[in-house]
Order: sequence, then C-alpha cells, then structure tokens
Amino acid sequence: MIEQSANAVVMIRPRRFYPNPETALDNAFQQKVVGDSPSSVAARALIEFDEAVKKLSSAGVTVHVFEDTPAPVKPDAIFPNNWFSTHHDGRIALYPMYSPSRRAERRLDLIAGLRERYRVSGIVDYSAYEKSGLHLEGTGSLVLDHIHRIAYVSLSRRADREPLEKFCADFAYEPLTFESTGRDGQLVYHTNVMLCLATDFALVGLDLIDNRAERDKVRSSLEATGKAIIALTHEQIESFAGNALELHNEQSKLLVLSSRAAAHLRDEQRATIERFARLIPLDLPTIELAGGSARCMMATVHLPPR
Repeated sequence: MIEQSANAVVMIRPRRFYPNPETALDNAFQQKVVGDSPSSVAARALIEFDEAVKKLSSAGVTVHVFEDTPAPVKPDAIFPNNWFSTHHDGRIALYPMYSPSRRAERRLDLIAGLRERYRVSGIVDYSAYEKSGLHLEGTGSLVLDHIHRIAYVSLSRRADREPLEKFCADFAYEPLTFESTGRDGQLVYHTNVMLCLATDFALVGLDLIDNRAERDKVRSSLEATGKAIIALTHEQIESFAGNALELHNEQSKLLVLSSRAAAHLRDEQRATIERFARLIPLDLPTIELAGGSARCMMATVHLPPR
C-alpha cells in the first residue's frame, strides 16, 4: 500500500557546513554569519545534526546516515532531498540542480548503499537538463502527494516547467503549479518552505500565492484530497514552519520540524496537528542559517525493502 509518510530517511553528516554564498542569491531564508569562524559554525552544525539523528532514531525512525565525502567542498551536502528522491516502485530520481556548487552532491555510492538495503528497480536521471539551464531541485521543488498523485510546485529558477512535466509523465503525477512570493517580493525558492503535505493535513502559506486563481486552485486541491488546512503566516513561513515532514513509526505519525518552527505555531494549529501526528522538534539554529530546516535535511525512503 502506498503511504504518504515514510519510516526511513537518508541524512548526510556534513564535513564542512556553511551558508553557501552562491545559493544566497535567490534564497531569502539564508542569513549571513557574523562574528563566528567557519570552523565554529561547522562544529555547531555537526552537533545539531548528531542530536537530530538521535532524536529521530529514538522516535522510531530508521535513519541512514552517510558521511559527506572530503572533496570537493559541499557546503549544502546536509540537504540531500534536493538531488534525489525515492519512490514506491523502486525507482530513484536524480535532479538538475540550479547552483553549480551543489551538483557534486549527487553520489552513486549513496545509491549503491541504498541498493544493499532496498530493492532499486532503476535510476531516472534528469541532471542533463542543467546543460539547458533548466532545473528541478528534488523534493525541495516538488511537494508530492503520493496517494493522490499530485505534484505541487511553486515555480522559480529552481523549478522549471519542462523537467517538471517530464518527471510527472515518468512517475504518473499531475502537476499543480503556482508562484509564491515572500515579503521581499522574491519568488519563494523551494516549494517545501511554504507547503508541507501530511497524510491528513497540510501546512501551507496560502497568503504567499498572490494570484487568486492559483491560490484557490491550491486550496481546492488540498480540500478535495481530504487535508485539514493549517494556514501559515509570512512570519511562520520565515521561521520554517512550512519546512516540516511527516514520518511514521510503528505506532503513529510524526511531524518533524525545527524547534524554531514549533515555537511559532499557534495553539490551535498545534492542536490540529496533534489530532493526527506527534510533534518532533529538532534544535537547528545553526543549520537554519543556510536557508533550509528540518525537512531539507531528510531524503525520505519509499523504496521496497529487500
């Protein structure tokens, strides 16, 4: 049976973490590091990462940790969901990345490691789109409703229509596209910072979708697929409340998000979530400086086990 949530994730233990100046050009969520050395920032991120892995494992989630490779330097390696995704039919998709510095994150040794534990039926590689200047950054750009086969995508320079349509044709999803903008007027760089799809609910920044027809289309689709809609404000989105991920253990659903995101939820929003899932907040203040949060750190494993 196809489920929305996964019980296992891949996480990359960073070797040299720092906010990437190249990705800051269109990622309004990134922050400059002031007064700290690169080594101290990387050390703090490593502590946050290891604590996150412990907390997820204690919650009953299977965490496959892969060490970052020594060269080349990959400051965003901690965010693997952008370069690959796994699927219930055993296929793995590889994606075209917008930032040249991130393309080295694609690792065949990681795929080989997954093959040892799961049945992988094939690799679908979209990275050639990079040569045409077209991009689709994995489940950063694609927020997938696995049950109803809908791919929600906020279009941006990291999410182009052509590779999106090819992905949807290959994996049997219906694309639902829109544009969302932050308070600075910039397009939101990744869909998964303003939309989280769980089995029974959705955290969504509807106010970021300026076009009324597009906003109504997103709302109608979420309602038609039975989601309780938890509307997030600009401030909550900026605090990464949309960058959450539903997982599950043997007993229940879990919603993984950062402590900062959880602190910005209102009581009634938290109550709605807790009807369906247990909150698992992770302390990620240093990692969030790079413009990504809890969801970005986890690539979900939907592959059939061996």
